[in-house]
Amino acid sequence: MNDFQEIADRVEIEALRGEFTDAAMMRDRARLAALFTPDGVLRMPNVPIELIGRQEIRTGGERLQSQWDFFVQNSHPGTIRIDGDTATGRTYMQEIARLLDGRSGLNFAIYHDTYRRTPQGWKFAERVYEVRYVDTTPLGGSAPGPDTQAHGTGEAGDAGQAPDTGEADASTTGAAGDFGAPASAERLDRTIEALRANGFTAELLDDTAAARARIKDLIPEGAAVFTGASETLRLSGIAQDIEAGDRYQAIRPRVLKMDRATEFDEIRRLVATPDVFVASVAAVTETGSLVIASGSGSQLPASAGGAARAIWIVGAQKVVPDLGTALRRVEEHALPLETERAQAVYGQPSAVNRLLVLNAEPQPGRGTVLLLREAIGF
Repeated sequence: MNDFQEIADRVEIEALRGEFTDAAMMRDRARLAALFTPDGVLRMPNVPIELIGRQEIRTGGERLQSQWDFFVQNSHPGTIRIDGDTATGRTYMQEIARLLDGRSGLNFAIYHDTYRRTPQGWKFAERVYEVRYVDTTPLGGSAPGPDTQAHGTGEAGDAGQAPDTGEADASTTGAAGDFGAPASAERLDRTIEALRANGFTAELLDDTAAARARIKDLIPEGAAVFTGASETLRLSGIAQDIEAGDRYQAIRPRVLKMDRATEFDEIRRLVATPDVFVASVAAVTETGSLVIASGSGSQLPASAGGAARAIWIVGAQKVVPDLGTALRRVEEHALPLETERAQAVYGQPSAVNRLLVLNAEPQPGRGTVLLLREAIGF
């Protein structure tokens, strides 16, 4: 093979790789599939996905692309080694995406390629996608729409939540998202507005120190206060503030000393109808709902309306776009962490035996949400 032929082959293979990126960006599944040989293979071990043949590649692409709100893929030229009618190469990828369920993120990866010369030109015989870096921090921008005006920086506001990237990041195709990352300022503001519209008193505070100080303002001295079992309360020091000393009538220390066999009814009444109930939640949606999970259900009556007042302290990582994502957060994130804690403390796993969803607060002033800008708790 002469030098001119090798140059032409390299140009055609580079054009093939560019066509792949363009077809992915334009969501042209038929064109993307046609870039492969009839028996071509697209493998994504990190997902995992293996698509064999043009039909599977096309239908698999349809499934992936149907999840996108937006997707941007940049490809950077790598190596090409030609050996007659076959060649190998690498393409370096950077991708950002947001899915319709609100998950978003960025990743860097490599396509390990095998090419084959055909009567229709060079085609992919195999593409194997290797993820090298994943950042599931919620994206701060969005796809510009008819009501969105992009600014000189290219940012156009925040349309949703977190974690994952597009076509080939494992977490965008079914694995658990990053439910531990704090929500952006825009999403926190949106959540506060939605909570207030739904009847909750909602305040956005900088950190746990601000929450501890605010709790003292909200709870009158001498009130009977029940503190829910919560890592947020424990880690913030709020549980200690309430349960130690004589500022309040702390219910939890009292019931822990009571006999569950002979004093069960009294325990039930104390925890269900306190003057003030202080706890956290498993998730809060940007549409203004609170989701609370429980193994025994003993803490749910106070949240649902039994307590004269309820105060929930919520870390920024618990903000999710909608109820469906909130339920996923309970199962995929909060439950495994609580099970690990329960196993260490009680010698048995936890379970989501009860779920409470508070979509609104019908009694003005009864329910207060202190939403923090920082992450804390499960």
